Amino acid sequence: MVSQRLQTIPASGTIAISNLVSQMKAEGIDIVSFSMGEPDFTTPSNVIDAACDSLHEGFTHYTPSTGIPELRKAVAEYTKKIDNVPCAAENVLITPSKQAIFMSALAFIDPGDEVILPDPSWVSYEACVRLAGGVPVYIPTRFEDNFVVDPALIEAAITPRTKMIILNTPSNPTGCVIPKDKLKQIADIAMAHNIKVMSDEIYSAIVYEGEHTSIASFPGMFDHTILISGLSKSFAMTGWRLGWAIASAEDIKNINKLQSHSISCCVSFVQKAAVEALSGPQQSKYDMVKAFKKRRDLALDLIRDIPGMECNTPAGAFYLFPKYNKDIPSAKLAEALLKEGHVAVTPGTAFGPCGEGFFRISYATSEDQIQEGIARIKKSMAQM
Repeated sequence: MVSQRLQTIPASGTIAISNLVSQMKAEGIDIVSFSMGEPDFTTPSNVIDAACDSLHEGFTHYTPSTGIPELRKAVAEYTKKIDNVPCAAENVLITPSKQAIFMSALAFIDPGDEVILPDPSWVSYEACVRLAGGVPVYIPTRFEDNFVVDPALIEAAITPRTKMIILNTPSNPTGCVIPKDKLKQIADIAMAHNIKVMSDEIYSAIVYEGEHTSIASFPGMFDHTILISGLSKSFAMTGWRLGWAIASAEDIKNINKLQSHSISCCVSFVQKAAVEALSGPQQSKYDMVKAFKKRRDLALDLIRDIPGMECNTPAGAFYLFPKYNKDIPSAKLAEALLKEGHVAVTPGTAFGPCGEGFFRISYATSEDQIQEGIARIKKSMAQM
């Protein structure tokens, strides 16, 4: 009785690993988990206080489906200031970031439309495309190029059915940051072919080398872009489930049709907390990024010390995507590491065909856990 569209979609690889980790921990097994893309920091206290104050003040009812006006304004001002994107409150839809990606796919992709996305890329892009009836077209990236997508390959993949390009910079799972000149080339291609770009910039605040550039900031590109971002990674607010889509007023109006018929609106008091996150003190965000960089460098040193393993230096996000030389599929390797080494990683193929021979580590955990977990990986790899 399950719909045909759902039968084509596998369960999320990252969530599946996380669920198995939770089950093994419940059985009393000591697991070091590198599987979830979630900061281990607590949401800043001023943001928590703002939510509590809002609750005590009785702000517990429906809000406008697009979000409360002060939050839409705060998001627009923040994005304009930080990323030089020419947006206003009317260009903002308040919604969970993952929901924004899902709704944008449904709003703009028809059955048979082709959607270009880098390989490897985040696990849910393909699922959202397929649920909308679209056809994912993977553009291979290379370890030797730091997994930066080649604009020439994007242009070569365009056909009359191409409707959208999906970008994620900084990237999950590789941590690569697409350089400004490459983004400009992609923007020019998108405008020349009248193709929409869905740009997932949820990790934009977590950049260690270079700087983040939003493709929506290039002249003429705003109306061709759906910019997705939020608070989950930069303010350690994964459980709050709040983010946004930024696009032309007409595009926001159309995406909001889906929101009004699905979740109606985001949680009211969380929206008040989000206003405080964006307009209040930012030091906790900077401190978190500093800690992530220290953890990245520690994890890189330990991974590179394992015989037969290589790893690029990710410029952003909080993931490593190491390459291994064992003749074993990444799914089997991840299973062995979990069941025998008691360390959880995500297999590279969860992120696309080019992920074979790699696995993902999230270093958004303590330095002690990083040292212990990678020591377990080293021991397990030596026994394979």
